[in-house]
Amino acid sequence: MAKIIVDGKEYQVADGNNLLHACLSQGLNLPYFCWHPAMGSVGACRQCAVKQYQDGKDTRGRIVMACMTPAADGTRISLEDPQAKDFRAGIIELLMTNHPHDCPVCEEGGECHLQDMTEMSGHTFRRYDLGKRTHRNQYLGPFINHEMNRCIACYRCVRYYQDYAGGGDLQMFGAHHHVYFGRHCDGTLENPFSGNLVEVCPTGVFTDKTFSKHFTRKWDLQCAPSICQHCALGCNTSPAERYGTLKRISNRYHSLINGYFLCDRGRFGYDFVNSDQRIDRPLRRGPQATDTENRAQPASTESAAEALVRVLSDPQTLAVGSPRASLENNFALRSAVGPQRFCAGFDPLEEQLVRSVADIYRRPQVRIAAPRKLENCNAVLVLGEDILNTAPILALSVRQAVRGRAQELAQQAGIPTWQDAAVQELAQQQKNPLIIITPAATEFDAIATVRARRAPADIARIGYALANRLNAEAPAVDDLGQEDRELVAEIVDLLESADKPAVISGTSLLNGAVIEAAANVAAALDNCPLHYCLAECNSLGLALMSAESTAIGSTEKDSGANGQTLDQALSQIEKGTVKRLLVMENNLYRRCHRERLERALDSLEEVIVLDHTWSETAAKADWILPAASFAETEGTVVNSEARAQRFFAIYPSQIQPSWAWINAARGAPWKTIDALIQACAAGAPLLAAITKAAPGADLRRPGDKIPRMSHRYSGRTAINASINVSEPMQAQDTFSALAFSMEGNAWQAPASMLPGSWSPGWNSNQSIHKFQQEVNGELIGGSSGVRLLSNDAEPGAGKPQSSKNSPPAQHWFSRVPPAYKADTETLLPVALYHIFGSEELSGLSAPISARLPINYVALNPVDAQQLHIDRGDGVSFSAAGNEYSLAVRLAPELPLGLVGLPVGIGGLTTAALETPLTLQKAFDWRPQPATDDANVFARDTGATL
Repeated sequence: MAKIIVDGKEYQVADGNNLLHACLSQGLNLPYFCWHPAMGSVGACRQCAVKQYQDGKDTRGRIVMACMTPAADGTRISLEDPQAKDFRAGIIELLMTNHPHDCPVCEEGGECHLQDMTEMSGHTFRRYDLGKRTHRNQYLGPFINHEMNRCIACYRCVRYYQDYAGGGDLQMFGAHHHVYFGRHCDGTLENPFSGNLVEVCPTGVFTDKTFSKHFTRKWDLQCAPSICQHCALGCNTSPAERYGTLKRISNRYHSLINGYFLCDRGRFGYDFVNSDQRIDRPLRRGPQATDTENRAQPASTESAAEALVRVLSDPQTLAVGSPRASLENNFALRSAVGPQRFCAGFDPLEEQLVRSVADIYRRPQVRIAAPRKLENCNAVLVLGEDILNTAPILALSVRQAVRGRAQELAQQAGIPTWQDAAVQELAQQQKNPLIIITPAATEFDAIATVRARRAPADIARIGYALANRLNAEAPAVDDLGQEDRELVAEIVDLLESADKPAVISGTSLLNGAVIEAAANVAAALDNCPLHYCLAECNSLGLALMSAESTAIGSTEKDSGANGQTLDQALSQIEKGTVKRLLVMENNLYRRCHRERLERALDSLEEVIVLDHTWSETAAKADWILPAASFAETEGTVVNSEARAQRFFAIYPSQIQPSWAWINAARGAPWKTIDALIQACAAGAPLLAAITKAAPGADLRRPGDKIPRMSHRYSGRTAINASINVSEPMQAQDTFSALAFSMEGNAWQAPASMLPGSWSPGWNSNQSIHKFQQEVNGELIGGSSGVRLLSNDAEPGAGKPQSSKNSPPAQHWFSRVPPAYKADTETLLPVALYHIFGSEELSGLSAPISARLPINYVALNPVDAQQLHIDRGDGVSFSAAGNEYSLAVRLAPELPLGLVGLPVGIGGLTTAALETPLTLQKAFDWRPQPATDDANVFARDTGATL
């Protein structure tokens, strides 16, 4: 610790930081623009000026920039010195000379960092009355609006976009007061983290285009803490609502997961909540339906509830849960029908893999890596996973780990790591090693030290061989080819030279050997940090719920506690032992063989679908019951590092959550969701800690709850004036410690319950430092959520200690698969993923759908030549009961004998990966126009259209 004196008062601050960081960490107000806690200092704006004194006798001092001055022990500064204050006021006046007077119409108004800093600096009157320079705005795609005239040239945007996020299509042009930040021409910003420009920019240059379509003033938004629903990382978000419409999603800081940033899918994929695909009333189809075409017709809530009671009470009912539904919903359904009649609803190829990941994570030696902790690693091995498309924020952390070499060199040279420009100049192109072994090219290949393309079985074999070379106790791969032996030797040298390595793998290749090989490599590296990427927001939670579960009311393990797989469920339907089916928040057509599923559904006496969004499965149901989305209810999900986190309703809704439908059908055994959470914790041993994920409804007294509305919320009493002029009573939230109101106490709320961040004088998201223990550190009170498996991973912390009752020190996986051999008759399908399109719900959002690639399959040019297929041709094939006719992309790096299928694009499901495919040239093929996203694929992977 270092002692600094600020305006005569002593403060103890952490060593190694600059004065701006130190002052903000102590709760002091000091204006700034160009500095950002995740990106360091460049001293571009000169706004954080302070007066520094040599010692206690120095009365004159000198002006220094706080962001460029070390917070050394004994440093004396003044924030309130008149000369320093005048300097800051002069700087803001210069920055504002060309800024337009458009606060009343600017979308940034109300949470604008520029407004805050202008007020903080005391610049309240403009003397400049000459003409202002103007710029032409650009089209930047479906996510971002551009208003260049508001720019104050802080350089944050290009520093974030180019250096931090790795984007190449946003640059700085011009000089002096004509500097311009944009693309070389109009076009979509290609980087999948471009949406963070909305929050990184301190003015209104980059604004949320999706929010603009239904704009509301920021202080009139109602917010609640939530969790992203579009992958398994569990990024913390702050969705906002007005008039019953979800308006936007912004970042909610979490020190161990997403930090200050979100991916574009998580930020802009929310509009499925507002889409016309929402199910908002009970629907009925059947013999008594009035429509002669047997289309679903509105039904009464009472009749729908009676149907649900009938189905749940039938011993020949099978219930299907969902890895995209909360623990509470899944547990309620499982409790209603019993473990033997419950199916988790995983993809058949994926279920065993997720359970294997859960088993590996439960080993006491395994150290689970939180996403942001990977930034501290100095070598990363990615085995079989395209992390940018399956776990985007994890990929952003890996990018920082690769860039971390610059900070290591800076420390050796005695340069403070926060001196960003000097650090980057020193490092030049030196990076920490990143090793990527995947079937197809990835966007991260550009920064990878080693990149190799292999079939899934060969990826696993390389992983097994790596583990054996690192630790001779691991099983060997005796028949490894010469090229692979050389590759293994190169990778081993890189991993052994790093003192903080990490291993990343996942389920995307649907190959259990890859998962086991990754576990062996992590174990061979003295149990280094390990992270598995999973498919859906609650994949791991559903696997943990089934593992070692006990029957309700029993202390003994139930023989059927693990439930059934979808394959087993379909087999029971085919045998006639199941007559009724209840599907909750799951589209089975994305997971099953189409023809088999349709035969099964047609043979059932009754099918009920309980969901919030229309799907093919709902279209086949006799009853469709509306369920609340994540924006309208509370729930718990478990992310891919085994952290249970709670999300809360953003606004009240008449639509019940799935668990409430089931609860009512069973006679309401749980009076509140807190009671359901307690039951879930008691009924599933591995979920016992979920009660600690967030406080219950009894945290605050009714009149002292945490308000969802800002204290400046306006027009509340007039929102329903078109319906009723009398003032309605505010909706009461009895399920949580939050209130649908502007009244209450938001201060000192637990980290898991913060709807957003606001502090006097800090209206923008920059106010988060007021809620942190230290800038860029944990929130006051700790990080939200609770780790269910406590074997945490801190890179470089050494090998974890095993308890006395733990299994043997190390168990090695030994199922080494045979080498892959290309078949000349058929092609082996492998899954490809796209951040835009592969995930189900976000694809229903209009801005995301605008970024979807064209429907395609990827082929090695040699395989294409053998099939007499040329660039621009199409192919047709049958898979999983579907007929496909798709464009061909030539991917030179794809191994021979493989065909890449983009999961979720063009109706392709993982069921299409089950068997080898026979492709035929589609002679009646008509080329489809390529989208921006398709061009990105072609440029970054070497593929050609």
